[in-house]
Amino acid sequence: MKTLADMVLLGDPRLYEVCEPVTEADLPRVAGWVADLHHVMNEVRAKYGFGRGIAAPQLGIMKRLVYLNLDRPLVLLNPELTDASDDLFELWDDCMSFPNLLVRVRRHQSLTVRYRDEHWQPQVWPVQGALSELLQHECDHLDGVLCTMRAIDAQSFRWRP
Repeated sequence: MKTLADMVLLGDPRLYEVCEPVTEADLPRVAGWVADLHHVMNEVRAKYGFGRGIAAPQLGIMKRLVYLNLDRPLVLLNPELTDASDDLFELWDDCMSFPNLLVRVRRHQSLTVRYRDEHWQPQVWPVQGALSELLQHECDHLDGVLCTMRAIDAQSFRWRP
């Protein structure tokens, strides 16, 4: 079982890599990966007081897998973001891979995410606002993009109080 000590932190080259797709042959391993993601997310929540989603590369699992735990757990395999709105909003973004740093970014107000669930069934989920932002953040991780790379300007960084 992976723990918070296994979190891939800012500066680790794996955070800048593009992840490989999850394949049907990977399905027997997905439950174990999800258990690790769930466990570490709970540790982050206990230590830092935040955490709605985590991407597999944040634990060194270089696969296109996102785990969310909002009102219930949700597994997204090979998520693709489409239909991003032209409307943007700004927010202070945080990340489990650098938990004490906040970064001011712009995100799309709404979009659609297409993915496969843990049973390999295709799903389509239109989202907006906070969920749209969360999915953009997590899917960026799958492409080796961090919110630090999306900062609005050089003054868009601050320490978490």
